[in-house]
Amino acid sequence: MRFLVDAQLPPALARWLVEMGHDAGHVADHGLQSVPDRQIWEFAVTSGACIITKDEDFAQRRALAEAGPAIIWVRLPNARRRELLTWFDQALPAIIDVLERGETLVEVI
Repeated sequence: MRFLVDAQLPPALARWLVEMGHDAGHVADHGLQSVPDRQIWEFAVTSGACIITKDEDFAQRRALAEAGPAIIWVRLPNARRRELLTWFDQALPAIIDVLERGETLVEVI
């Protein structure tokens, strides 16, 4: 699965996803860290990536759009990188399962 990690989340999450066998990059890897959300959205559509974000704007846009990238909306409280990666390690199989079933907006609480 291909993921694009948004700016509010650490680049370490993208690196970890690669270690887990996925195609992943952080917006900074693609020169997108300071661009409008619209450009991140378009990049995700073009590259076939699911956006992992803490930005509610992406979730709202996905809920209203007929097409576009899948969104994983992370609503966890701010945490240290290690805690975030531990959480993702436990949750990723369920997230992948939901995405493979065709869900386009996954809210992670």
